[in-house]
Amino acid sequence: MGLRDGDVVIAAITSCTNTSNPSAMVAAGLLAQKATERGLTTKPWVKTTLNPGSKVVMEYLQRANLVVPLAELGFHLAGFGCATCVGMSGPLAARVETAIRADKLTCVAVLSGNRNFDGRIHPLVRASYLASPPLVIAYALAGTFNIDLTQEPLGSDTQGTPVYLRDIWPTNDEIARVSGAVVTADLFLRNNATMLQGDNRWQQLRTRATTLFPWRPESTYLRRPPYFEGVPDAPLAPRDLVGLRPLAILGDSISTDHLSPSGVIPPESAAGRYLVGHQVATSDFNSYSTRRGNHEVAMRATLANTRLRNAMVPGSEGSLTRLQPEGEVMAIFDAAMAYRARGTSLIIVAGRNYGCGSSRDWAAKGVHLLGVRAVVAESFEHTHRANLAGMGVLPLQVLGVHVSDLQLDGSEEFDVSGIDAAIAPGTQLRLHVRRANQPTRTVPVVARLDTPREVEYYRQGGVLPLVYREVLGRRPS
Repeated sequence: MGLRDGDVVIAAITSCTNTSNPSAMVAAGLLAQKATERGLTTKPWVKTTLNPGSKVVMEYLQRANLVVPLAELGFHLAGFGCATCVGMSGPLAARVETAIRADKLTCVAVLSGNRNFDGRIHPLVRASYLASPPLVIAYALAGTFNIDLTQEPLGSDTQGTPVYLRDIWPTNDEIARVSGAVVTADLFLRNNATMLQGDNRWQQLRTRATTLFPWRPESTYLRRPPYFEGVPDAPLAPRDLVGLRPLAILGDSISTDHLSPSGVIPPESAAGRYLVGHQVATSDFNSYSTRRGNHEVAMRATLANTRLRNAMVPGSEGSLTRLQPEGEVMAIFDAAMAYRARGTSLIIVAGRNYGCGSSRDWAAKGVHLLGVRAVVAESFEHTHRANLAGMGVLPLQVLGVHVSDLQLDGSEEFDVSGIDAAIAPGTQLRLHVRRANQPTRTVPVVARLDTPREVEYYRQGGVLPLVYREVLGRRPS
């Protein structure tokens, strides 16, 4: 097969984003039609899928006679809604996976979705790019990202003549003419009228009318979370954090997908081992995102991105850390549980722009449930910073120093001093870095509780204990 770095192995017209644009979808269909007329075909190593966000898309493509040319290029309807953009592309062909592993190739996914975070689209695909639906088809025809589509041909026609993208790209007039003829209001009105009815399987579900949700202990999808277990009637007074062990020391631009991935669940991961232990077949694992209703899975998913690089385990990728003081390398979840058994609280240290990417509450919930009490970073993405405060995790921004200047290796212990009942937005605190047989280094940090409301969340131990006390009338006046 001769697979090389830069070759496209996934080409997916997917998600609710670009597929909600009729002009873009009609353009993709017209490009496919012109490509098939010239005899072009998708390269054999490219996995192609079509997952529009709405059933209306297939109806207007059918009206325009564009479904068949899309299918001829491998863009068959695989379903509706989230798929490749949430990491559910499915497996690659066995020979493709073997080649990627054997030669350590950097292959490419091109998708018309709205997310391409590190390690999200497929565990073996190291580069992912977002593109319009017609460009997804163009790269499937080329089979490689190492191409200048404005200068190099996509392939050759049946006569051996080179075919360039400009030769088959539909004009704006063509797109407007077809869209105007096939995209009509009745399609949307008819589909919207029945959208909430569901199919026969949904309609046949039997439920009971109960005041409280009937939790099923055996469920691996929905489990009662532990947020309100052991919540005291009144919050404890804020106090210094002492003896924190680092769970991870991370670099810049750690995204919410690093902190709480959305893609497939590897069988060897902590979440995979949990599901196997509950007699779930690997074919039924589904994804991290679809199992976030089970905190046991979501906790094990925390910091479980296959591309995570923890400086505590140099040269490695994935959900690994060192249990201290032993220095034993193990899964992040397993280490967190070991620290919990010892009564040791945790800290995460990172560089700039911590928590970037799409907002995801589990990126804060997960670290909270693992026992993380504070996150120290050079800067925070604003929504994730607020989410940390909302979970009672203290976001701390270092002042006048880069995290890399601290030369941390993970064997350190950390204290945060200056926390008391007077903590307020922007309070300056002190981070003490303690190393064996070395002087303690003290670094100024600012508590990134940016509003009085966030301070109140932190005082209460998070927004959930606060609401719990309000509902039960236990919140102090």
